[in-house]
Amino acid sequence: MPLSIYLLLTALFVQTLLTLVVMVIMGKRRFRAARNKQIQFDQFKTMQLDSAPEDVILASRNFTNQFEIPVLFFVVSLAALSLKLVTLWFSVFAILFVLSRIAHTMVHIGQNHLRTRFRLYLLGCAFIVAQWLTLLLTLI
Repeated sequence: MPLSIYLLLTALFVQTLLTLVVMVIMGKRRFRAARNKQIQFDQFKTMQLDSAPEDVILASRNFTNQFEIPVLFFVVSLAALSLKLVTLWFSVFAILFVLSRIAHTMVHIGQNHLRTRFRLYLLGCAFIVAQWLTLLLTLI
């Protein structure tokens, strides 16, 4: 298997793993908050968690984030794989995107420094744009 495909598949796997890790963190925080009576179990019926502790809200929001911009990453990556147009640069941008998502998650569910979080978000978006442009230029 070419290095470029290996790197891309690694990036896809790690992004999926990140989503699952955030899901576990979110679940633990929710159960802990419910067990400590910081939120009521009935709130889960409609997911009205506005009164939940900040760490619960941040983990929930970050989990939702994993199904927003990363969708564009999965689409462009699967398109490149199916068209057999995966280049080394494409895969490097994929790895950098996933690294930016890991850093974004650490900031978001950690100290939640907004300026840092926003910069990491924009950096990830730039890597997605770079992937799409690389795919388009490879097509031409």
